[in-house]
Amino acid sequence: MPIGQEVYLGIDVGSVSTNLVLIDPSKPLGQDVVWKKYLRTRGNPVETLKEGLREIWQEGKWQIKGVGTTGSGRELAGAMVGADVVKNEITAHAIAALNLNPRVSTIIEIGGQDSKIILIRDGVVVDFAMNTVCAAGTGSFLDQQSGRLSIPIEEFGPLALQSRNPVRIAGRCTVFAESDMIHKQQLGHSVPDILAGLCSAMVRNYLGNVAKGKRIEPPIFFQGGVAANVGMQRFLADTLGFPIQIPRHFDCMGAIGIAQIVKETLEEGGQTTRFVGYEIAQSDFSSKGYVCERCPNQCEIVEIWREGHFLASWGSRCGRSHLCDIMERS
Repeated sequence: MPIGQEVYLGIDVGSVSTNLVLIDPSKPLGQDVVWKKYLRTRGNPVETLKEGLREIWQEGKWQIKGVGTTGSGRELAGAMVGADVVKNEITAHAIAALNLNPRVSTIIEIGGQDSKIILIRDGVVVDFAMNTVCAAGTGSFLDQQSGRLSIPIEEFGPLALQSRNPVRIAGRCTVFAESDMIHKQQLGHSVPDILAGLCSAMVRNYLGNVAKGKRIEPPIFFQGGVAANVGMQRFLADTLGFPIQIPRHFDCMGAIGIAQIVKETLEEGGQTTRFVGYEIAQSDFSSKGYVCERCPNQCEIVEIWREGHFLASWGSRCGRSHLCDIMERS
C-alpha cells in the first residue's frame, strides 16, 4: 500500500464499542474497506476515540480525505475530529447495506446495548424501531450469561447448535431470564439446551418488542456484534422462516455506512475535509454539562472543549445558541 493512500474515515461511537473504518474510494462498494478497528468504549468515548486515531496515525500510510461520525456518541466524536458529516445510525446502517445489496428489505441489527430494525422498500427507509431500554435483547445479555456459565462468548453459538431439546426461558427481562436459567440448571438441563433456550428467548424478545407490528421481508441482513453468534443466526432464520444474510463486515456496518456517505458528500460537492488532523490524539479534551435556565425548557446542555478552547455544544431543545453562556462564564 503506498504511503499517503487516500481514504475516508467512518467512526461509529456506541455505548459498548467504538468502530473505526477506512474505505478506499478507488475500490468498488463492498470491497472498499481497507482497515477497521473495534475498541471497547469503556464509558470513556473521548479516550477510546483518541486511541483509535493513534493507531491509524502510527501506521503512517493513510491520507484522510474526509470523516463522518455516527452512533450515540456521534455529536461528541464529530466535534472532536472535525467531522464533515454527522448522521444517525439508522441512515448509516441502511446505506452500508444498500451498497452491498440494493434489494435489501429488512435490516436486523443487534449490538452490545441496543437493537434496531430498519425496513427498506425500493431503496428507501420507510420505517424503523429501536430498543435502548432493556438489555435482554442485546449482546451484553449474552456476554453476561456466558460469563455466568464460564463459557467463552466465542463458544456460545457452536454449543447452542449442539442442543437437542432447547429449554424455554423467559426472555422479556434480564432478571427473569437469569433466574429462569439458574432454575433450568438446577433441574439438570444440559448447557447446550440452556444456551439454545437463551438464543430462542432473545429472538422472541426482539420480534415481540423491537419488530412488533413490522412487516419483515427478504432479503434480510443481520448486522451488529451479535450476528457473529451462529446460534442466533440459526434461531432467527428458523423463527422468521426466511434465510438471513450476514455481511462480511457485519460488526462495523454503521462505520462503513457513514464513511461511504462522507465520501459521496465531499466528492459530489467538491469540498475539502474539515478533519483537524492526528494531533487530536495527543490533545486534552474536557466536557461540561449544565442546565440552561434562560427559558422554561431547562435544556441539559453539554459542551466539549479542547485544550481550553470551546468546540461545540448540544442538547438545546429550544434552538437558541449557548455561546452567550460561555462568554458570561469567561
